[in-house]
Amino acid sequence: MKKPQLYTYAEPVSIDDYPQAPCFKAGHLVSTNKSYRVLKPVIDEEICIGCVLCYALCPDGAIFRFENIVKVDYDFCKGCGICANECKSGVIKMVEEY
Repeated sequence: MKKPQLYTYAEPVSIDDYPQAPCFKAGHLVSTNKSYRVLKPVIDEEICIGCVLCYALCPDGAIFRFENIVKVDYDFCKGCGICANECKSGVIKMVEEY
């Protein structure tokens, strides 16, 4: 489970520059979406059991596992709260963004 990669999107100049298929392969993001977030998920790494249910349910692909610890990539997290709502262990809390 890798962290999403950010790619720069180049605006096509002519009709020939438009792709015939998706611009990027699945799982790659072209923009951050943190600017309108009000709440952010915070994971208590001490008690997380690493079930990765949050990873599977995150609609933005903002959750990843690094060395058996689940982390949130806040550049891509929009603060929807699905991860906190579905966490069976209750280790993810939504906190106010400052």
